[in-house]
Amino acid sequence: MPLYEHVFISRQDLSNAQTEGLIEHFSTVLADNGGKVVEHEYWGVKTMAYKINKNRKGHYAFLRSDAPATAVQEMERLMRLHDDVMRVLTIKVDKHGEGPSVQMQKRDERERGDRGDRGDRGDRGDRGDRGDRGDRGDRGDRGDREDRGGFDRRDRR
Repeated sequence: MPLYEHVFISRQDLSNAQTEGLIEHFSTVLADNGGKVVEHEYWGVKTMAYKINKNRKGHYAFLRSDAPATAVQEMERLMRLHDDVMRVLTIKVDKHGEGPSVQMQKRDERERGDRGDRGDRGDRGDRGDRGDRGDRGDRGDRGDREDRGGFDRRDRR
C-alpha cells in the first residue's frame, strides 16, 4: 500500500485531549477503510503566519499512514467537513522517515537548551569566511555636505 504523511491544524480553543481525540478519530477512519496509522505526533499549539477562520494559533498534529488511496480520500473528506479542523495537508512519500519528525527534534533541542556546536566564534569583528563584508577600510575624506552636490533642503522649493 502507498505511504502518506498528513498534517492537520485544529482550532486553538480545543484542549490537548480533544486534539488527541481527533487524531484517534481519523486513525479509526483509516483503519475502517483498510489502512493503518503507523505513527502519530502531537506538535502542540503553534502560532500561524496568518489568521485562519479568525484563529491566530492552532493545534498541529502529524500522522504517518500506510493506506489505500480511497481510505486517504475518505479521511481527508471527513477532515474538511469537521468544524474543528482548519487545514489539512497530505503528501505521498516513498518511505517513512525513522525516528521523530523534524518538528519534534526542534522541540527536543529547545527543551534541552542545546544551541548546537557553534565552534569558536573568535573576534566578533572578524568576518572570517564571509567575504569582504567586514572591514571596509579607509573611505577617505568625504568633504563637506555642501560640496558633494547631493540633495539639500533648500532645493525643495
